[in-house]
Amino acid sequence: MALHPASSPGFLLWHATLRWQRAITAALAPLDLTHVQFVLLACAWWLGRSGDPPNQLALATQAGTDVKMTSTVLGTLERKGLISREPDPADSRAKRIRVTARGAELAPRAIDAVEAADAEFFASVEPEAALSVLRRLADAPG
Repeated sequence: MALHPASSPGFLLWHATLRWQRAITAALAPLDLTHVQFVLLACAWWLGRSGDPPNQLALATQAGTDVKMTSTVLGTLERKGLISREPDPADSRAKRIRVTARGAELAPRAIDAVEAADAEFFASVEPEAALSVLRRLADAPG
C-alpha cells in the first residue's frame, strides 16, 4: 500500500500525464487544434494515406477514442474544413472520413509540433526505455 504519493505509480503517472497534456495543448494552440482534434486528424491522415479513407469506427478504433465522441469531434473538424464525411458505399449507416487539402497541409505540421513537444518532454528519459514501458502499459489487458 502506497502511503506517500511519491511511492504511488498511478499518482506519479497522473501528474506526468497532466504535465505532458499541458505541453501538447501549448504546442497545438497556434494551430487551433485541441489534443483530441489533433489525434483524430492525424489518424485520419495516416489511415487515408495507406488506402481507402477510414470510416468513423475504424478511425475511433485507431485513435482509441469513444465512437460517439469521435463523431462529435469530427463534426468540429468538418466545420473547420479539415475533413469531410461522406457515405460509406459498403455500409449506408457509416461515414468515410476524407482529409481535405487544408487538413492534409495541417496534419504534418501538427504532428511535427507534437513530436517536438514530446521530444522536449521526454528528453530526460532514454527513448527506447520510455517506449518499451509505454508499449507494455498500452498493450496490457484490461
